[in-house]
Amino acid sequence: MERAPRGVDPNLPNSARVYDYLLGGKDNYEVDRAVAHRMLSIAPDTRTLAWFSRKFLVQAVQLAAEAGVRQFIDLGAGIPTSPNVHEVAHKIDPSARVAYVDFDPVVYAHCGALLAGAEGVTAMLGDVRRPDDILDRLRNEGMIDFGEPVAITLVGVLHFVMDDEGPAGIVARLGAAMAPGSYLAFTHGSADSDPDFITQSSSDTANSSAQVVYRSPAVVESFFEGFEMNDPGVVPLQQWLGDDLPDTRLVLLGGVVRKASDARAD
Repeated sequence: MERAPRGVDPNLPNSARVYDYLLGGKDNYEVDRAVAHRMLSIAPDTRTLAWFSRKFLVQAVQLAAEAGVRQFIDLGAGIPTSPNVHEVAHKIDPSARVAYVDFDPVVYAHCGALLAGAEGVTAMLGDVRRPDDILDRLRNEGMIDFGEPVAITLVGVLHFVMDDEGPAGIVARLGAAMAPGSYLAFTHGSADSDPDFITQSSSDTANSSAQVVYRSPAVVESFFEGFEMNDPGVVPLQQWLGDDLPDTRLVLLGGVVRKASDARAD
């Protein structure tokens, strides 16, 4: 019998655990596997897309690190899967600092176990819907110096923020705290995905932490007003990764933006 930690409901699907299962992990429950199987029955290539998402994260972290960024915040970190943000960053500079943030106590526990003893790396509980709380803790506990450039990853996060929870405002608040020269990388489920997939996934995840809002590329891009958008813009992940990768029924948009050098942090 599967046992859930205190505060975790094993009867409701969780996005991090569904993603973990798609990547071949073992830190998930039957309800998560059931959702994943229904997704795969409609779009068998969803598991492949999960790996595309991971590859995009690695590529974005490497881009920022090669540009000289030495601080990284992985918001909505999910259950650890190698290569992790700190592994990629530390290949370029072992002194890079990395903070993993997630609101799920299961994810937090796994991050804590994985990161025990890793220098310059920490994990904390935090909800992206409360960005000021996260920023204040990172700043006050000395994890991140917001006077210096930072790279923030929001991979597989913003489509779990409902419209009435203000995704654009969350991005704006993060941007205001970032120093010039900072980067922000994101992925987002697209409204251009297969309609049957959207209907099934919306039904499976209603009223859970895995509930998704699929948005158009134009709407997603509007969240990042004031940033410099890196080429090729807000496009399906396959266009970011290249190599003539196949289309998928679930369309996952990706983008990397930069805070302009002449901007000022709050």
